[in-house]
Amino acid sequence: MLWEAWQLDYGPKPEVTAQTTIDANGNPVAIDADNNPDAAELPFSENVADNIITVTTDVYRIEIDTQGGTFRNLGLLDYTVDKGEDAKIRLFDSRPERLFLGQSGLLTSGQSVKLPNHNTQLHSAQASYQLGEGENTLVVPLSWTDNSGISYTKTYTFTRGGYAIALEQKIDNRSDNDWTGRQYTQLMRVPFSDGKGNTFIRTFAGAVIYTEEDKYQKFDFDDMAEEDVKTSSVGGWSAMIQHYFATAWVPPAENEEHYFTKALSNSRFVVGSYSNPTTAAANSSLVFNSQLFAGPKIQPMMEAVAPGLELTVDYSWLTIIGKPIYSLLNYIHSYIGNWGFAIMGVTFCIKLLFFPLSAASFKSMAKMRKLQPRLAQLKESYGEDRQRFNQEMMDLYRREKVNPMGGCLPIMVQIPVFISLYWVLIETVELRQAPFIMWIHDLSVKDPYFVLPVIMGITMFIQQRLNPAPVDPLQAKIMRMFPIVFTVFFLFFPSGLVLYWVTNNTLSIIQQWFITKKIVGEG
Repeated sequence: MLWEAWQLDYGPKPEVTAQTTIDANGNPVAIDADNNPDAAELPFSENVADNIITVTTDVYRIEIDTQGGTFRNLGLLDYTVDKGEDAKIRLFDSRPERLFLGQSGLLTSGQSVKLPNHNTQLHSAQASYQLGEGENTLVVPLSWTDNSGISYTKTYTFTRGGYAIALEQKIDNRSDNDWTGRQYTQLMRVPFSDGKGNTFIRTFAGAVIYTEEDKYQKFDFDDMAEEDVKTSSVGGWSAMIQHYFATAWVPPAENEEHYFTKALSNSRFVVGSYSNPTTAAANSSLVFNSQLFAGPKIQPMMEAVAPGLELTVDYSWLTIIGKPIYSLLNYIHSYIGNWGFAIMGVTFCIKLLFFPLSAASFKSMAKMRKLQPRLAQLKESYGEDRQRFNQEMMDLYRREKVNPMGGCLPIMVQIPVFISLYWVLIETVELRQAPFIMWIHDLSVKDPYFVLPVIMGITMFIQQRLNPAPVDPLQAKIMRMFPIVFTVFFLFFPSGLVLYWVTNNTLSIIQQWFITKKIVGEG
């Protein structure tokens, strides 16, 4: 595990090669849709301040470049980088070292008039837009026209309280010729790192493509550097995700889309999709639609935008267990109003659910503890004769009707649930910067005074004292080290996760003490 972690951070990275189409002046250019549109890099150039539209809603502050209508900066007004600071989380970002752009446009087929891609200069009637009080929607139009008789309008519609932005690309063909082409949407970014990675916790940052056939597929930046992805699906979406936040283009669910990833020059990576060719007949109109989701990974909100979009809250292969746990956590919080107490409530419910299994485990361990003196005598009697010792030990178990695995099997059944709860606590954006009580001001970061990890180590030590000690002295010494080792690990874990373990251990101690003293009757 250490070697794999080292390779991820410091190992050799695949060389990224640019695959572009070059014009006579040596500049990258767009290519026609009929010539495999996802195989070339559409051009990007530096912007100037005069080309920027600012858009402010109740949840966003956005800069849109009139060159192509590209999202170049997007700040989330309700989410700060650090608690108590003013700097907002920025998803789209024009800074070269953190470059992340949301691009869209049209790819023209054949001999049709070339209509705007994300490199085309568009016109805006205003330099800024703001969602006013009492308004539920904000419409931002950008337009283009030439002397061919075809006009083009790109319109973004923002909704109060929403993180989904509607995109409409309308073609008004008043020429004497048909126009044929496709819509494309894509996300381009350099490899992402928030600079606050926890050595003991790894979360995914990279591209995601969701299709009806293959469902949820992740591609990290190394994957995209090694091989381009090409797939088609009716419905689906493409996204760039990071811890707590996601950005996704969602085409109309009824349309067939062609999804792709691409490694460009200068360590830039693209994920996106394009539609099938569509024709705007002469003297008619054609409208392409899509949605952009850019915001926190709040599952109920994402489920309303597109099927499967909530899977960007990644519980790995334990999603089937993790989603109900998240729902329970959310339900308890709706009554309590404190995420720390909600974590404790979920832990209590899970312990209650598994009470029969835990009781069986603790009963078995209590019986094993009673046999410890007799096992020690057998060990002394047969010394180095391991075969005879094992035979006598199994005979003792049979006579006393004790199953040595009885304490382990019930615990093994519960492990997937506890791992799922771990992922829920790591991935839930609602816990980000959420206070608990007293000195715990943010459940998503480590305890600033390490109080919870120390309490966790103490509870683990008490639990260990209630369990039967291993017969082997070496094993017993190793077991005694566990509370110290785990305390060191948990010093750097998010306090919400440590709170879960403290609550779980405390409930286990109470349960184990009760069974040992009252049911088994051990003095």
